[in-house]
Amino acid sequence: MLTSLQNPLIKQLRKLHRAKERREQQLFLIEGTHLVEEACLAQVPFVTVCYTEGWQSQHPDLWQRACENTQRSLLVTPEVLKAIATTVEPDGIVATVERLHTDSIHLTQLGLMLQTIQDPGNLGTMIRTAAAAGADGLWLSEDSVDLDHPKVLRSSAGQWFCLPMAVSGDLRAEILNCKTAGMQIVATVPTATQTYWEVDFCQPSLILLGNEGAGLSEDLMALADCQVTIPVDPGVESLNVAIAAALMLYEAKRQRAFKAQQIELKS
Repeated sequence: MLTSLQNPLIKQLRKLHRAKERREQQLFLIEGTHLVEEACLAQVPFVTVCYTEGWQSQHPDLWQRACENTQRSLLVTPEVLKAIATTVEPDGIVATVERLHTDSIHLTQLGLMLQTIQDPGNLGTMIRTAAAAGADGLWLSEDSVDLDHPKVLRSSAGQWFCLPMAVSGDLRAEILNCKTAGMQIVATVPTATQTYWEVDFCQPSLILLGNEGAGLSEDLMALADCQVTIPVDPGVESLNVAIAAALMLYEAKRQRAFKAQQIELKS
């Protein structure tokens, strides 16, 4: 059992709290029973698994699966595990995974593109929502918060492992590719005159959402086939970007479900 916070491996794992270290080590942290379980279901291999004796006794089946799927498993004290984890009260397991290097994703029916998202909670929530709404995947600009930020993973509630995602340094090129593939481009713009529920989301669609404060850049707005707004009452600021994403994704889901129902009734 590892008991020392001065152990070289423990020191290395603690450094993964920082984005710079995650990039240098090409590793990131998976924390907690739920995320470890989702990673196992997605057959994501672990590099290291650290767990406490109490956690092992409570989750023997998951412990076995995790240890069979890792290069190295270590029994540690609760104090050591707490030092590795980014959460205040970790539940007994932390693992490391190699960073993803997805250069592209294939969108055909419904996609989400996010520009310069800074809040990890927002990004994690949008990942969870996109997966729940049946989106094909998510594009993220490279100047956004890291996809493997610990809070992004926690906020995604395990859907991080289910939704195809990619980071791009040229969202403009990705939009043009989607246009070529026959997708309509829908940009959210506060000054637009068309509401989001007036768009025909039954056709293949890519939804663009921008930075929490500045919104979408002018060059991405210009590529949109339609610009839409989410109406709010006078005196109310624009909605949180994660809520905006949820409204638009679920409007697309609603429209498609209604169309499928109509087709079924006619047949």
